[in-house]
Amino acid sequence: MIVDVLRHPTSQDLAEDVAARTITTLVQRIADAGTAHVCLTGGGIGTASLAAIAERPGADAVDWGRVHVWWGDERFLPRDDPERNETAARRALLDHVAVRPDHVHAMPSSDSCADVDTGAAEYTRELLAWARPGEAVPSMDILMLGVGPDGHVASLFPELPAVHDTRWVAGVHGSPKPPPLRITLTLPTIRSAQEVWLLAAGTEKARAVRLALTPGAGPWQVPAAGARGRRRTLVLVDDGAAGQLPSDLGRPSA
Repeated sequence: MIVDVLRHPTSQDLAEDVAARTITTLVQRIADAGTAHVCLTGGGIGTASLAAIAERPGADAVDWGRVHVWWGDERFLPRDDPERNETAARRALLDHVAVRPDHVHAMPSSDSCADVDTGAAEYTRELLAWARPGEAVPSMDILMLGVGPDGHVASLFPELPAVHDTRWVAGVHGSPKPPPLRITLTLPTIRSAQEVWLLAAGTEKARAVRLALTPGAGPWQVPAAGARGRRRTLVLVDDGAAGQLPSDLGRPSA
């Protein structure tokens, strides 16, 4: 399993690189397989990366009608709430490209289902329905994850039960980061992805990035340490987030 650390001078450089890599990967995957599955993340750098995709002239090279869009986690709030990852992704990217509505697989909202556990079960059924032959759930061609200062990814927080959940999707109760109710992909689903991209910007993420790349680190204390792709894992960081890494770990992004 390849773990490749790519360093960028600034968060904007990081977002631009994520955008370029996303476009290239989607074009190639559609050419190879006819469709592509991409799992999006929220947060500052995640949303900035989506906006950078929309702004790149090369975005027109993607046949967006063949792209399936998923999310790694979601806040259990009403649909269109500005705090939902879906809302931010639509404004940054999805409202600007020709993705088919039935290919946008948003996680359930608090006004569409009774509770987070029901929502997790609904999203599991959605994943199962779109799995390719030979897959249990869609093996995401790109699965983006922001890294939190505490080492969390998606809504898998250190030492909470969802970290060890073996289902494809889990409801989260009592998240230490508001809101307390969330829906998240679990590590088995994350690890089924072809490529996992861990995104981190800012000095407040430096410790978490270091711990996530420390040999022997476990996902119970550092969930990001357990987020790995089947073919490769990219750790895309700006200089701030790379501040606690050894100087010889990683390379400048081309």
